[in-house]
Amino acid sequence: MASAPVRSPPLSEPISWRRGQEDPILERYFKGHKAAITSVGFSPNCKQLATASWDTFLMLWSLKPHTRAYRYVGHKDVVTSVQFSPQGNLLASASRDRTVRLWVPDRTGKSSEFKAHTAPVRSVDFSADGQLLVTASEDKSIKIWNMYRQRFLYSLYRHTHWVRCAKFSPDGRLIVSCSEDKTIKIWDTSSKQCVNNFSDSVGFANFVDFNPSGTCIASAGSDHTVKIWDIRVNKLLQHYQVHSCGVNCLSFHPLGNSLVTASSDGTLKILDLLEGRLIYTLQGHTGPVFTVTFSKDGELFTSGGADAQVLLWRANFNHLRCKDPNKRNLKRLHFDSSPHLLDIYPRSPHPHGEKKETVEINPKLEVMDLQSCSPPVVDVLSFDSTTIST
Repeated sequence: MASAPVRSPPLSEPISWRRGQEDPILERYFKGHKAAITSVGFSPNCKQLATASWDTFLMLWSLKPHTRAYRYVGHKDVVTSVQFSPQGNLLASASRDRTVRLWVPDRTGKSSEFKAHTAPVRSVDFSADGQLLVTASEDKSIKIWNMYRQRFLYSLYRHTHWVRCAKFSPDGRLIVSCSEDKTIKIWDTSSKQCVNNFSDSVGFANFVDFNPSGTCIASAGSDHTVKIWDIRVNKLLQHYQVHSCGVNCLSFHPLGNSLVTASSDGTLKILDLLEGRLIYTLQGHTGPVFTVTFSKDGELFTSGGADAQVLLWRANFNHLRCKDPNKRNLKRLHFDSSPHLLDIYPRSPHPHGEKKETVEINPKLEVMDLQSCSPPVVDVLSFDSTTIST
C-alpha cells in the first residue's frame, strides 16, 4: 500500500499531527559519554548498542530499559571506530593511540590489543563470515587480520594520504577504501591488488561502504555530497547534494533501497534510492553528526555526534519503501546473477537537490516526553590477554 502524498498543513496545526504513521520517530537517547560520539554499531541480534567516543571509552548499551551500561577502559586516545563481529561475540575498536582492540562484550574486560599501525587508526570492519578484520589508518595503509588466529595477514599500499575508511564487500572478495588523497579504491582480497579507482577533484570521501548486494558503493563526501557508483560498469549513478556541510557517515538499509546520512550540518537525511530523492530530514542533534547506522533488521537506526548524545530512531518506513528489489526485476534476472544495478537505480547520473516535498522531523519540537536512557554505568577495565603486532 503506497503512502499518501505529504501535504503542507497550516502553520497553526500542531506539529505532532502532521507526521504520518510511517515516518521515522526518535525513540530514546543515551547519555554517558563525556565527549563527541565517533562511531555506533548494533549487535547482530539488535539487543545492544556499542558506541565509541573522543573521551577514549567504548560503551555498551542494552536496548532493554533500565539495564546497566558498560564503559570499556583501555584505549589511551580517541576511539574512532567500533563494530560488532557478525556472530556478536567480539567488539573491534580502533583508536588514535595506533592500536586496534578486540573485546569480549561482557563485564569481564577481556581484550586483545593489536599494535596495528604507525599512525592513528580510523576504521575497523569485519568480513561477513567474521574470519577477517580490515583496518584503515593515517599511515596510508590498510591491513587485514585473521580473527581465528588473531594474527596479521597483509597490508595494502596505494593510497598517498590518510586512509579514512575501509570496508569489506558482502561476499568478502573485495575491499573498498577512501582516502584524503581524493580517491576511492577497490581491492581484490585474493590477488591483494587494487582493481579499481575512483577519483574526485573537489573533495575526499569521509566514509564509504558497499550496498547490501555488493554491486555498488556509496561515499560520504567532504564536499557535502553523497555519491553512488556501480562498480561493475564504473559509472556514477546518483549524486546527491542535500547537505550544507560535509557528510561524515552513511548507512544502507539492509534491503538496499534507502540510505541514511549524517552530516556536520547537524542533520540526518534519508534518501529513497529507487526514486532518487530525499524523503526525510531529521533534526535531533545539537551539533555536527559524525556517525549513523541501521540495525541488521532495518527497523532501527542510531546516530551520534558532537553533542555526546546517542539517538535511537525507529525507521517505520520498512514496509512501504523497502520492497525487495529482486521482486521488481524477476523478468530481467538470470539464474546465476543478482539484478544489475542499472535495473534498480535510475539509469543516468544526475544531481539531486533538496525538494520541498520532503518531510522535516524535529524531535526537539515534537517529542514532549521522550524516554531518555541514563542507566547506571559500570566501568570495565581491560586486561590484555594477548598483544599482536604486525
